[in-house]
Amino acid sequence: MRILIADDDATSRAMLAGVLKKNGYTVCEAANGAEALAELQQPDAPRLAVLDRVMPVMDGIDVIGRVREIQNTCPPYLIMLTALGSKTDIITGLDAGADDYLSKPFDPGELRARIEVGRRFIETRDALVESRLLLAEKVRELSRALEQIKTLRGIVPICANCKKIRDDAGYWQQVEVYVRSRTEAEFSHGICPECMKKLYPDICNEDGTIA
Repeated sequence: MRILIADDDATSRAMLAGVLKKNGYTVCEAANGAEALAELQQPDAPRLAVLDRVMPVMDGIDVIGRVREIQNTCPPYLIMLTALGSKTDIITGLDAGADDYLSKPFDPGELRARIEVGRRFIETRDALVESRLLLAEKVRELSRALEQIKTLRGIVPICANCKKIRDDAGYWQQVEVYVRSRTEAEFSHGICPECMKKLYPDICNEDGTIA
């Protein structure tokens, strides 16, 4: 996974990059908020970013706010890393849209653990999005199938003698006409064995087959 580090202090960036690379992550860097925002707006933007709170051009709070305005089904996981660690500062960062908050000087073990939390969150969300997309496709397939299927429901009045069916308007129709108008069924005509014996007794066997 590729992670963005945004910090105006080169030493801090180097320390962060070293810890992340050691743990197998790919790192890209930004020296100010504007560079960070531009990186996070790319089609192949990093899925996770560690942003300093105080940066030139645009601070971390503004970057987070702008990123959260972007319509994205898989927005990046944003961790704010700053020396401003009071409760008010933490609340401000989280209210702006940060997913996590880490104070300077950071502990490498804590940074690794919080990055791991972000990675698991991203993977879980990606799996959920994929499941929703698959479900939506199944729903579309079902809708298309239902559009092609017409079913007969309820009580169907049928003449006990001629077997015609009475439609909703009160008209009596041949069975094949009634069914064809309400389903996708097509009919071909033949004669059953019993009718063969009645209609053609001279050429039929007892089982209705032709002699």
